[in-house]
Amino acid sequence: MQISIQTTQNVTIEHDKAGVGNRVLAFMIDLAILILAGMAIGYTMDQIGWSDKQWINILFYFPVFFYDLYMEILNNGQSVGKMIMNLRVVRLDGTAPTIGGFILRWILKPIDVMLSGSIAIISIALTQNGQRLGDLAAGTTVVKLRKTEKVNRLQLVEKMEEDYEPQFPEVKALTDKEVNLIKDCLRMQADHTNSKPVLMMSEKVKQKLDIESDMRPTQFLYTILRDHTYYTTREQ
Repeated sequence: MQISIQTTQNVTIEHDKAGVGNRVLAFMIDLAILILAGMAIGYTMDQIGWSDKQWINILFYFPVFFYDLYMEILNNGQSVGKMIMNLRVVRLDGTAPTIGGFILRWILKPIDVMLSGSIAIISIALTQNGQRLGDLAAGTTVVKLRKTEKVNRLQLVEKMEEDYEPQFPEVKALTDKEVNLIKDCLRMQADHTNSKPVLMMSEKVKQKLDIESDMRPTQFLYTILRDHTYYTTREQ
C-alpha cells in the first residue's frame, strides 16, 4: 500500500507504507543493539570496578537511553534497524521531520511498546497512514524506501560538460527547498510508479519562473537542476 503526501507546493508524492512486520523487525534489531550495548557497558564497568558508582553508570548508559532519539535526528529519520529494513520516518506534509517531532515520537514510544507492542501494532494497522501514537502526535509516519530513493540527491543531476551553457537563467530565483522538491519528484519518476509529481512540478516551475518550453517534463526539470547547479557552483 502507498501513502500520498501532499506538499505545501500542492504536489503529491507517493511512498510505500512500511508494513507492521518490517517495523517490528526494525524495532527488534534496534532492541538487540541496545541489549548488546548494555551488556558490553555492564561487563566493562564490572571489570574496571565502576559498577557501584551511580554517576558513572548514568554517564555510560546515557547514549543507550537516548539511542532512538539521536539516531533519528542525526541520521535523517533512520535508526540502524530502519536502515537495515530500508525504512525512514517522514512527515505527512512533505517537509523534513523536525527535532520536536522526533522528540514526540521518542517520548510516546514507551506507551506504544506497552503490552508487547500491541498498542503500536493496533494503531499502525488501524490508521490510514500506518501511524503509531508517536507518529500521530508528531505528524509523521514510517515509509519503505525503494532502492532509487537511497541515491544521493546530487546524483540526480548529470555531470555537466566544461562548456555547458545554461538555458534558463531564471533558475536563480529558485529556493533550495524548491530545488530539493524537484529532485524528490524526479526520484518518484525514476521509480516508474508515479509520473504526476513530475508533470505538476514542471508546470509549477514554468509558472513561477515565467518560462515557456517544449521540453518533455522530465527533461525540463533535469535541465532546471543542471542550470541551477551551474549558477550555484560556477558563479560564486
